[in-house]
Amino acid sequence: MIHYNDELPIVNYSDFISEKVGYDYTYLSNAFSKVRGITIQHFIIIHKIEKVKELLIYDELCLTEISYRLNYSSGAHLSNQFKKITRLTPTFYQKLKNKRRKNLEDL
Repeated sequence: MIHYNDELPIVNYSDFISEKVGYDYTYLSNAFSKVRGITIQHFIIIHKIEKVKELLIYDELCLTEISYRLNYSSGAHLSNQFKKITRLTPTFYQKLKNKRRKNLEDL
């Protein structure tokens, strides 16, 4: 739902996971947290931020378009979540990666 789909999700993640696995979401969430040490929700956020990184670097999308594509309520919400996970702003991350790419091209 995060990495292989460019459309907004039709169902929320908890319903999707429960349906695919055939278990109650609360049961799955508790089991997941015990095994992985993080919640399913945090795991999903981490993967969404990885997708944001990919889109910032390789696509010509602005943060608002990325936030819409990944079903965030706003670009500001996405930016705040990105900063919590990476400790960088999306703009700084993009500039850092673009600078690194340019340096490699100059070699």
